[in-house]
Amino acid sequence: MSFNIGLSGLYAANKQLDVTGNNIANVNTNGFKSSRAEFADVYAGSNRLGVGKNQVGNGVRLAAVSQQFTQGDVNTTGNVLDMGIQGQGFFVLSDNGSRVYTRAGAFQASKDNFVVTSDGLRLQGYAADSTGKIQKGVLTDLQIDTSSLQPKATSLIDQGINLNSSAADIPLEVDDGSGAMVPNLPFDPSDQTTYTKSFPTKVYDSQGNEHTMEQFYRKTGTNEWTMYTLVDGRNPFDPASTVPLTGTISFNSDGSVSSMTADNTGHPAGASFTVNNNTFTMTGWVPAVEDSAGNWGSNGAAGNADGMRLAMNSTTSYNTETARMSQSQDGYATGILSSLSIDSTGVLFASFSNQQSRAIGQVALASFANEQGLQQIGGTRWTETYTSGIPGIDAPKTGTLGSVESNALEGSNVNLTQELVELIKAQSNYQANAKTISTESTIMQTIIQMT
Repeated sequence: MSFNIGLSGLYAANKQLDVTGNNIANVNTNGFKSSRAEFADVYAGSNRLGVGKNQVGNGVRLAAVSQQFTQGDVNTTGNVLDMGIQGQGFFVLSDNGSRVYTRAGAFQASKDNFVVTSDGLRLQGYAADSTGKIQKGVLTDLQIDTSSLQPKATSLIDQGINLNSSAADIPLEVDDGSGAMVPNLPFDPSDQTTYTKSFPTKVYDSQGNEHTMEQFYRKTGTNEWTMYTLVDGRNPFDPASTVPLTGTISFNSDGSVSSMTADNTGHPAGASFTVNNNTFTMTGWVPAVEDSAGNWGSNGAAGNADGMRLAMNSTTSYNTETARMSQSQDGYATGILSSLSIDSTGVLFASFSNQQSRAIGQVALASFANEQGLQQIGGTRWTETYTSGIPGIDAPKTGTLGSVESNALEGSNVNLTQELVELIKAQSNYQANAKTISTESTIMQTIIQMT
């Protein structure tokens, strides 16, 4: 019996050495989770009543090799597609349609721009539509869209302008001395005496061509300003004309906008210049270009179909310098992909040469009710089993799922010092169990010699 007990001890110590050696061998394996050998004693007997109190054990057995899913160190790498998980969760990979799971986030782009592992397994996540909205629901192979960003015609310009309330008036009409009112200094964009201040704004047509819209402001009376608008120095509706669009802005005594009007006469069919809710709207813009002969005409593009709006809600008239405090416009030219970034929720952002950016996908993470039940399949990967339960898949930082750190990898969670101590313990256990067998052999030899 002692031989069997000693043999079971040798087997257990050998398994402990195997587990410890495997941990040490993978100390530098990204995403590796260490294991622990767990043992249980063995007793011969039955479940019947009356078992004696002097029962002697039959040795030891390997009860389980449990995985330790503690957090490994997340170290910076500088590769944007390297991702480490801080907290719970596993990356989801597609292995020819089957799902496998990993904590090793060393990814790269394939020749088809899919996000893959070094051996070609595709990272799973959620796709984004053309506007950058993440489409939650069905998992898909994450792919980096390298196509150019389609241009967008300007539809809204929002300006924060202050028009100096104490600026000198440049009235549109003056008294000729006889009591009759006559025109005064007609507006001329080349003559700065005919307006108080001008503000240029870059705008874009449907083909992504850049144009310059310029608003000229002229103080024409107490709390009243006239605005003249040209695009590329031309009438927005008729490239052959230099007559500007004209609007007026009246202010309250506290400097806020009181009312606005727009001259909507004399425009071509389908074109209009209107006011609504303190916003000028220019519909029917014809983007222009000058040919080699100096003639102006349409460049073949179009403005925004819904018109170009100039919001004046932030416009004021205070007794301070006439200046533009803020400005934004929502149009842009064609953009070429220039860089990629990934935030903590796993969203992949593409940045373009036109200073625009949009989401092109989102990494998904999986969690399990019983991580210990996952089956290791090599390559720092796991598959689900009946014991692990089905995966719960969602975006990072949702529920108990951890966050994603880009430009970084999670290292092994092996504690090398602890493993070296385990080696010493396993060696001692092996020697001690071998001594048990040696002692039993000596006793048997003694008995044999007695006979």
